[in-house]
Amino acid sequence: MTPELPRPPAAPRPEDLPPAVIVDAAPDDPRVAGLMNAQQRELRALYQDTDERTEPFNPMVLTGPGCVLLAARRGDDRAPLLACGALKRWDAQSAEVKRMYTLPQVRGQGLARALLEELIVRGRREGYARLVLETGDQQEAALALYTRAGFRRIPNFGYYEGVENSLCFELPLGS
Repeated sequence: MTPELPRPPAAPRPEDLPPAVIVDAAPDDPRVAGLMNAQQRELRALYQDTDERTEPFNPMVLTGPGCVLLAARRGDDRAPLLACGALKRWDAQSAEVKRMYTLPQVRGQGLARALLEELIVRGRREGYARLVLETGDQQEAALALYTRAGFRRIPNFGYYEGVENSLCFELPLGS
């Protein structure tokens, strides 16, 4: 008889974890920069992409008027940052959701949903009529998150026009 191997511990359920704490962040915070860099490495691996094909992005643009950069953690100020997301102002009516990323080991715990909900609140507070975003066609969890939040497909815009694996969305914010 083969001895039974010990089972790995079950992943914690989101309701059993401390609540997500959403905090304002700065793009020059090394912890936030680390999350954004991890996101870019993961996307380049997923799409076998290179620096030459990836949209040029300077995180410091997230410090301008109408921009918002948030991070998520569980616990007090000493707790590590686990996820990030941002709004980049396009014009007086629109902002783009940028740099949504959750560390792989804590995915499925509601952090991205909490970040996106707060970005929507902040977008309304900034007076935007809509939010737009781009994600890749292989990012099933992101597609599900955005669809559940009410985002709908739109034609690819700006840098993403003609990029076959890019999918663009918008969320009218209403009043």
